[in-house]
Order: sequence, then C-alpha cells, then structure tokens
Amino acid sequence: MIVLKPLLQVADIALELYMWLIIVSAVLSWLVAFNVVNTRNQVVFTIGNFLYRITEPALRPIRRFVPNFGGVDVTPVVLILVVLFIRMLLAEIYVSLASASY
Repeated sequence: MIVLKPLLQVADIALELYMWLIIVSAVLSWLVAFNVVNTRNQVVFTIGNFLYRITEPALRPIRRFVPNFGGVDVTPVVLILVVLFIRMLLAEIYVSLASASY
C-alpha cells in the first residue's frame, strides 16, 4: 500500500504532462497551418517532430472512430477527455487508499 500512493502520484503527473503535450502539439499544428511558424526552421521542425512522435500513437486509433468535421481535427480534444477521465480514476483510487489506511 505504501508504494502504491507515490506510484499513483507519479502516474498522475505523467498524465498531466502528456495532456499538456497534446495541447502544445495542437497549437503548433495550428501555427504551422496558418504559416505563423515555418517547419523549415530546424528548431520548429525538431519540436514538431517530437510532439508528433509522442502524441500520434494515441491519436491514431481515435481518428478511426471520430468523423471528419471538414478539416477540423477534434481528436486531441477526445484524447484530453480520456486522459482527464483516467486522472479522475486515479484520484478516486488514491482517495480510497488514503481512507483505507486510517
């Protein structure tokens, strides 16, 4: 029990970080689409490539089920909702472990 609480906290922090990476990836894709930033810039390309490699494996299965809304990709929103749901589950488990230890 004593090892499970810190493990749940680390998982929660990792999920929060992943959620922010999804948001940054979506914002960067908008900036590239509207020509605010240029992917020919090595720094922008490296950041974009990293974010794509981190987020795309989780977004790809969702894209199979979410319909196309005319060029608007809502899969990051769906993935963020899934991550938030998992975080809430972890919080409930953490609370139940905390109350069971007393």
